[in-house]
Amino acid sequence: MRNNEGNAETSLDPAKFIDPDITADGQPRAVVALTRLGTLWFNTGTLCNLTCSACYMESGPRNDRLEYLSLTEVGEYLDEIQEASLPAEEIGFTGGEPFMNPELPGMLEEALSRGFRVLVLSNAMRPLQIKKEPLLAVHQALGEKLSIRVSIDHYSKDMHEELRGPHSWKPTLDGVRWLAANDFNLAIAGRNRWDETEADMRAGYGALFQELGLKIDAADPASLVLFPEMDEGRDVPEITKACWDILGVAPDTMMCATSRMVVKRKGAPRPVVVPCTLLPYDDRFDLGHDLAGSAGLVNLNHPHCARFCVLGGGACSAS
Repeated sequence: MRNNEGNAETSLDPAKFIDPDITADGQPRAVVALTRLGTLWFNTGTLCNLTCSACYMESGPRNDRLEYLSLTEVGEYLDEIQEASLPAEEIGFTGGEPFMNPELPGMLEEALSRGFRVLVLSNAMRPLQIKKEPLLAVHQALGEKLSIRVSIDHYSKDMHEELRGPHSWKPTLDGVRWLAANDFNLAIAGRNRWDETEADMRAGYGALFQELGLKIDAADPASLVLFPEMDEGRDVPEITKACWDILGVAPDTMMCATSRMVVKRKGAPRPVVVPCTLLPYDDRFDLGHDLAGSAGLVNLNHPHCARFCVLGGGACSAS
C-alpha cells in the first residue's frame, strides 16, 4: 500500500485489534462509555451513485451490504427515543448516498416534525437533484432544523476528482449552488488527505466559497469539516487506557460517547445498533436491536477508533 506521495506504507500488524480487552502488547484496551445519546445516525443503505477510491464504507452502485432502511423502521427508533425520554437532539442520515433511498424525504419529514435537528450527508449529485421537489417541500415546511453537509473532498477539481472520479466536480457544485440558492443550512466536508496545513486547506476552500458565492465560513470547523484519512490496512497504534492521560484526550469526547448508528445488513430480519458511523459491517461491535440495550461500554478495538477518533480528532455530528 502507498500513500499519496508514493512512499511505501507500513501495513497493519496482524496481532493488533484482536482481543477486545487487551492490546497486542498486553495492556488494557481503552473503552468508552455512553455518557448521553446526543445523536442517532441512520445508515440509509450503502448504495451510492459514485465509487470513490478512498471510501471507508466501500459504497458504490453495486454495494448493497447495508439494505435500505424503511421509513417505518426509522419511525420505530424515533418512537423509542421519545417513549424512553432519551436525550437525543440530533438525527443524522448517512450512506452510501442517502438520497438513493426512495423514502429519505419521508424520513426527514418524520424526524423534523418531531422537533429533532436533522443532518444529512450527501454528495449533492443526481440522487439529491432528482428529489428537489420533495426536498424543497420538506425544507419550506420544516427546514429550520435541517442541515445538509456536502462532500467536496478538496477545493480543487483535480484533487476532488482524484477520489470521486471524473465528471464529479461540476454536478456537486451545481447541487451546492441549488441548496444555497434555496437557503438550506449548508456545510461542507473535506479530507485531510493531501500534504497541506489546515490553514492552507481552509484558505483554499474559502476562495472556492467566494467564487461560488456561498455564505460559508471556511474558518468555522462546523461549517467546513476536515476529516482525517482512514485506511484500516495501515498500521496505527492501539489505544490503551493509559493513552487518555498520555494524549490529553478525554474518553467522553469520542463519537461513541454520545452517538449510535442504526444499520440493516443485507438479509437481516431487522436493523441493529452499532456504536458509530465508522463501524457498519463488523459484528463485533453490534449492540443489539434497540437503543435501550446499546448503552454498554465500547472497546476501541478497531483501527478507525485510533486513527479517526482518538488520534485524528474526527467526529461526524454537526455539534
